[in-house]
Amino acid sequence: MNKHTKTLKAASAIIVSIVAAFILVEPAQAQIHHIRTRPPASNVIVPQSRARAFTPDRRGTVEITEISALIDILESTATTTIEIRLENRSSRRQEAELIVPVPDGAVIRGFAYDGPHGKITAEVLPKDEAKRIYRQLVSKIRDPALAEFIGYNLIRSSVFPVEARGKQRIRLTYEHLLEVDGNRIDYILPRTESLKYNVPWKVTANIKAKRPISTVYSPSHKLKTKRITDKQFSVKLAADAGKEPGPFRLSYLLQENGVTASMFAYPDKKVGGGYFLLLAGLPAELTNTDDTPAIKREVTLVIDRSGSMRNEKIKQVKEAALQIIAGLNKGEAFNIIIYNSTVQRFSDIPVIKSSETEEAAKAYIEGLTATGGTNIHAALRQALSQEPADEMLPIVLFLTDGLPTVGNTSEVAIRNVVMKSNPHKRRVFTFGVGFDVNAALLEKIAAESRARAEFVLPKEDVEAKIGRVFEQLTGPILADPKLQVVKGNGEPAIGRTRDIIPRKLPDLFEGDQIILLGQYVGNKPITFKISGNYLGKKRKFKFKFKFNKANVRNGFVPRLWASRKIAELIDTVRQMGADPAKSTKDPKVKELVDEIVRLSTEFGILTEYTAFLAREGTALSRPEDVYSEAARTLETRAMRARTGKAAVNQSLNQIQQKEQATLNLRNYNYDQNMNRVSINTVQQINDQAYYHRGNRWVDSRLVNEEDTVEPVKIIEFGSEEFMEIAEQLAKENRQGSIALAGDVLLLINGEPVLIKNRIGKTGNK
Repeated sequence: MNKHTKTLKAASAIIVSIVAAFILVEPAQAQIHHIRTRPPASNVIVPQSRARAFTPDRRGTVEITEISALIDILESTATTTIEIRLENRSSRRQEAELIVPVPDGAVIRGFAYDGPHGKITAEVLPKDEAKRIYRQLVSKIRDPALAEFIGYNLIRSSVFPVEARGKQRIRLTYEHLLEVDGNRIDYILPRTESLKYNVPWKVTANIKAKRPISTVYSPSHKLKTKRITDKQFSVKLAADAGKEPGPFRLSYLLQENGVTASMFAYPDKKVGGGYFLLLAGLPAELTNTDDTPAIKREVTLVIDRSGSMRNEKIKQVKEAALQIIAGLNKGEAFNIIIYNSTVQRFSDIPVIKSSETEEAAKAYIEGLTATGGTNIHAALRQALSQEPADEMLPIVLFLTDGLPTVGNTSEVAIRNVVMKSNPHKRRVFTFGVGFDVNAALLEKIAAESRARAEFVLPKEDVEAKIGRVFEQLTGPILADPKLQVVKGNGEPAIGRTRDIIPRKLPDLFEGDQIILLGQYVGNKPITFKISGNYLGKKRKFKFKFKFNKANVRNGFVPRLWASRKIAELIDTVRQMGADPAKSTKDPKVKELVDEIVRLSTEFGILTEYTAFLAREGTALSRPEDVYSEAARTLETRAMRARTGKAAVNQSLNQIQQKEQATLNLRNYNYDQNMNRVSINTVQQINDQAYYHRGNRWVDSRLVNEEDTVEPVKIIEFGSEEFMEIAEQLAKENRQGSIALAGDVLLLINGEPVLIKNRIGKTGNK
């Protein structure tokens, strides 16, 4: 243990900390002061949840308008600075204090606020003292949401004023040690899981390490990442993630030789072991002998030049084609196939890029005109049957803006070209331009060939969309990856895993990572072996994992698995729609629908096909009615809607869900009119889900029998028993279950219990 670590651990035991103020506008200096015994101020600010009024009429509360968090991570130490902006919209001065849930071992490094010169105080309270404060606040303020952070240490500030009609800025900095699991370092910023929380957050994290960093990942929020050096990353919340609820989780892997991997595990006796998430990343810097990738690319552009591509579309596609050929590296190969009613090729086989072939391609592309029908079947056959360039990764960029009108127009036949007549295993990246495309077909073609489907919506730039995809295909690192689960001696570990998603690993390019989800059986150590063409050479990477750190706090693992599994099942139903004779009356389809409903209900993961499960009035205790509605929706939408907005929206939803790497707590999806919608009558809490029924929330494990189930116990909000249950649930990170606004019927120790929550008026919603 180094000197710095010892200092932090010793400091974490100090209840009252000496704090240094930041330089703000007229800063108030922090002082040592014992403040534990005083009652709450008239306004209690919990930035991870909301502001609450502690006044008889609940009026004049101070509101949180914006929060930003700056996280500086150095090795396994994190310094977190939270800046909270407040507004007092009342006509009188308000008293307020700050309550901040923090991880174990947190030490204050700074606390200041804008305002008159004066004395303020702040201290870290350990769990036992924090529990007492939470109990006091819960009983006085009468708000169950405060119970959500029982189990955390907390920082409590002194009282400070917020002037009438005034604004206030508070800045708090604390430091703590991070959890380390092998080569993985984990950071968590506690935040509410409530869907009602709507205050925007800005989160920035700067990560520095002594060793190269392989990859950065968040299971909770979408990130925008930027590699600064091989040992430094800059991370920000994605633009649309600022209001997403839930704890902010961030993990990074320290690089090992070649592919680096780590595992998150969640125990579950129901599946005979539990669920796992395997995270794998690539090296920060790649060692090559020259400036070109060790694995070269062979790119075939397949361009629709039917009559519907006239004017701006064909112009943009031609520009994209020229950019792609210009962007190929020395020694890489390309070809161009153009199609309408007939199919023509720039060359019989792909050619190596040179100044001569590039000039010839430029002339060929610039002469393209749009006319005629759309022979997708023949175009695909020619693209896939051409002899490949030696030792290159074969890629096809296939573009169409319409339905097949010439040649073999059968969806099944066109799909089978890729599934059964792709001898050289070309990756077919599809681009559907506009809504007049068979979205399900394009999605399946891409998925079956280790590629991805893209849809260029009206008013989007075709050239820009194709260009972005091509940029992502820079620097192939690991091609044709294969996964095996083996014993320590290398023999197959039969029966140790189930339902691994994705079943077929994608090729990995610069900056890519693998998110592999599945179920594990038993608790003995397990070894994953990933093999493939790594930088032009055959390599094998072995990762041995133990399950001794499997924890129900990793509730995101089964939820992400379930989301991808539901997407797989929906995709199977959707592809059956290619055969007009198929319907949900088919026993195979019925089995799929039943499983979709079961998983959706259990995990609270709802799609456009199962959104009705959360509708008030839907009786989940009547399985026949539930199946009928799900089957009707899946048949009319998933199986029958093949073109138009009502098909493209499904593909966009499916692609997102099949590749999902972060939680979707609001169940966002696109409806059939391409509007982005969400569902707020299902609440996901760690690994549990709750459905809103009348004036109460019902545990998903009880919702199928909600009409008949009788609670064995009724517990009043704020009672001693209420607090005991909150503390019991906190050990499993499930205390948010009794923090919902309204009565809660939940399963505790295998028995139904009703929590009678009495809600007072609150500040920010």
